[in-house]
Amino acid sequence: MPINITMPALSPTMEEGNLAKWLVKEGDSVSSGDVLAEIETDKATMEVEAVDEGVVAKIVVPEGTEGVKVNALIAVLAEEGEDASAAASAASNATAAAPVVDAAPAVAAPVPAVAPVAAAVAPVAQPATTRVFSSPLARRIAADAGIAISAVTGSGPHGRVIRRDVDAAIASGLTSTSAAAPAPAPLAPVATGASDAQVMKLFEEGSYELAPHDGMRKTIAKRLVESKQTVPHFYLTLDCELDALLALRKQLNESAPIRDDKPGFKLSVNDFVIKAMALALRDVPQANASWTESNMVMHKHADVGVAVSIPGGLITPIVRQAEMKPLSIISNEMKDLAARARERKLLPQEYQGGTTAVSNLGMFGIKDFAAVINPPHATILAVGAGEPRAIVKNGELAVATVMSVTLSTDHRAVDGALGAELLSAFKGYVQNPLGMLV
Repeated sequence: MPINITMPALSPTMEEGNLAKWLVKEGDSVSSGDVLAEIETDKATMEVEAVDEGVVAKIVVPEGTEGVKVNALIAVLAEEGEDASAAASAASNATAAAPVVDAAPAVAAPVPAVAPVAAAVAPVAQPATTRVFSSPLARRIAADAGIAISAVTGSGPHGRVIRRDVDAAIASGLTSTSAAAPAPAPLAPVATGASDAQVMKLFEEGSYELAPHDGMRKTIAKRLVESKQTVPHFYLTLDCELDALLALRKQLNESAPIRDDKPGFKLSVNDFVIKAMALALRDVPQANASWTESNMVMHKHADVGVAVSIPGGLITPIVRQAEMKPLSIISNEMKDLAARARERKLLPQEYQGGTTAVSNLGMFGIKDFAAVINPPHATILAVGAGEPRAIVKNGELAVATVMSVTLSTDHRAVDGALGAELLSAFKGYVQNPLGMLV
């Protein structure tokens, strides 16, 4: 019988996507794991793979179509030995009669990243058999993440484990030795804001143009409102002297090995900030936490998300286990993540999750600001510009390069004293940067 291919939920926050490009055409034979199409989500452009073998009988949604809902029928495969034209005809009749969706569920969309603590809605149970049916790509991603494929609930045809199931398991914190962290309680509905008609009444006709929101902007708006409505923010600010860090940065960059006529790395101040934040969380592990209604999720590593501005919004790619990585690795990894983020080529596991985040506006000359927490993170560090300021040293006035940083905390998980301890540890590494090298 015909196999329906539906618009997949490629991330826990996806509700619809744009079918950017088909990589197969009607009549092509495909195998499990073959790439079928490119889908644009609110954060990235991703490839969709086949989970069954067959012949492409009909492409229902043409490439370039925007706003295709998750689970909407996009193509039909004919099974081996089945007449492709008959399968296409049957699909056309079924589509005309009613929208077709397969058993794959949409994924619940709580909060950001970024909202990694998410679970699939009403997943299809795995068949009672010793063999776990899964796609090759799903098995590879699970192996790389250290997850037993048998621990993942499949949502593909006949309970097959596919890529989105493994992505959801990674986002929920599932490992081969532990269960997923409890998900937060559902968030209350948020206000949608003023309608176009209400706003346009305030302005003279012809004095404005309407720019429709894209998926990314809608997602950012929804998550920020949810964060501010549900997370009790608490703010701590202090100043860090940067002169020792800048001197060490200059020395390290000048001594970088040359590879293919280029330096092996070029450290930025932000690379030091990422490392210092990771080490501070290592030293103050009680602050490396996420709040849920039932438990405090205590993280074993400092996975630092870094806010990157991209056309139409921002995204927070994550430097995993940053406390264990040398500055040169952090620097090169961050450059790669930022470049692919701007091209919308990041995979969900590269921007979902994390245990904290850093937002740096110093390059724009911003002195200080307070950032909005990205749940399920309990902290985010807002970094201002380093600038010459008058300070007092040994009772005398002096000039130093000073950077103001503000730590926003989820007061349910990180209270004032704990936040102050974390920020103090961060300052210690910034002002004594040699500690980041040992």
